[in-house]
Amino acid sequence: MKLTANHIVIKQGGFELPDISFSLGEQENLVITGASGSGKTLLAKALCSRMFLTGELNREYSVGSDLLPKAVFVEQRYAIKNRSNTFDGYYQQRYNCADNEDSYTVAEELGFISGDEERIDFLLKELHITYLKNKPLLQLSSGEHKRFQIVKALLVPTQMLVLDEPFVGLDMASREKLNTLLSETAAGGTKLIVTAGARHHFPDCATHVLELDGGRQQLFSKKEAFITAENLLSHRTDDAEKPARHYLLNQSVQNPMTDLRNMLPSRTQQGNINFENAILMKNVTVKYGENIILDNINWQVKRGERWLLKGPNGAGKSTLMSLVTADNPQAYSQEIYLFDRRRGSGESIWDIKRNIGFVSPEMTAFFDRNISCFDTVASGYFDTVGLYRKLSDGQTAQVWNLLEALELKDLAYKRLTDISSGKLKLLLLARAIIKNPPLLILDEPSQGLDESQTAAFVKLVDAVCLQTDTTLVYISHYANESPACISHVMELSGGRQTAVTTVSSGG
Repeated sequence: MKLTANHIVIKQGGFELPDISFSLGEQENLVITGASGSGKTLLAKALCSRMFLTGELNREYSVGSDLLPKAVFVEQRYAIKNRSNTFDGYYQQRYNCADNEDSYTVAEELGFISGDEERIDFLLKELHITYLKNKPLLQLSSGEHKRFQIVKALLVPTQMLVLDEPFVGLDMASREKLNTLLSETAAGGTKLIVTAGARHHFPDCATHVLELDGGRQQLFSKKEAFITAENLLSHRTDDAEKPARHYLLNQSVQNPMTDLRNMLPSRTQQGNINFENAILMKNVTVKYGENIILDNINWQVKRGERWLLKGPNGAGKSTLMSLVTADNPQAYSQEIYLFDRRRGSGESIWDIKRNIGFVSPEMTAFFDRNISCFDTVASGYFDTVGLYRKLSDGQTAQVWNLLEALELKDLAYKRLTDISSGKLKLLLLARAIIKNPPLLILDEPSQGLDESQTAAFVKLVDAVCLQTDTTLVYISHYANESPACISHVMELSGGRQTAVTTVSSGG
């Protein structure tokens, strides 16, 4: 199959990709890269005819191929349709038993696509998710969900497959296996187009790279030439030589010694509380039917400690956090203490959420896209989805200051539907810290951010923790994306604690 784009133009919500041109021959595969918000997903959708475009786009399918002459697009996250024939969802839904009963299982959903049981079993085994076959879709973790999407896409062999950030959210073993599967798929004749904000998410089978910057095509080259140029760029010491596409927070946030207390409310303003343990769990077990998700967890997080929570996809990390954030009803049957108070002792959900800043892949997936970027950040003061209370002058100023520091001020009045997924994640990160909570829980917070954005945000988290006694729980599959302030590490596997260590350099 051959693919050619001649001066195509794509527009959406005021954003424009004005002049995209490239050509891919047989056995040539493409990575679309660039900073968050540069238009990667928009271009990927357009190449599959999911977006209107002008100019010339020619998909020349191979005659006589056993592969279907069609282009398939794989979203970053799949919209789950339940037995009630609706797509409605909310981010706590996977923890609700009643909703899980209305959800199709992995096997049922894959069965709608293909009756080839042997092929289904092979792909599930290759991506190490055979154990998910009879599990309701709503119970899948973010990483499990991504692997399920990939299995679904590979079930029907097509001549062109476009994947939007397929490596995001996967643990190391899953990333390596996916890389191998993509190479095998490309060798079988499928043309692959992959979006990737980070260079370590480029698949081995990619032969070419198209880079976008602010909606404009910066280059189209062979992958080897692009990587060589980027390596030379990374060794430059003169910041003035670096192109504008390298996203950096402004100096006030980059410098960890900057007083961020001028940007965030004081704990006194927020109703400061005294406590010794932010989290204390004793023999915590969570299961759905016979499926054990967490098995006998004992965990103490003292005030001011900064924890990294590690483990493969499906280890139970997000479920563990759902017990803390008041999103999982099974918390009431467990011995769990938050801020030295036993769960279920009369506190409301809002009493708990008031002291926690939180972001997760599920929250990102289900957050209301119809509100403005400004209101998204401001809603963090009140733990609501949307802004239903009037802000004080001080709160308004703090929101503007944080938007400016994150270089998002120009988006303040745009709706979330009109911004990129990467920008949305930055806004939800800002929402999590805007009230300066005593406990900050960041579940895969840099998913979908480009490398420079990730580095800048990690500096921001370090700055917050260094200047305050904020207690932190940080979940990440990447060691290089963890804040330097980490003082403790807990590893989970199969719902069990496998290691708890202290990091001497933390804090």
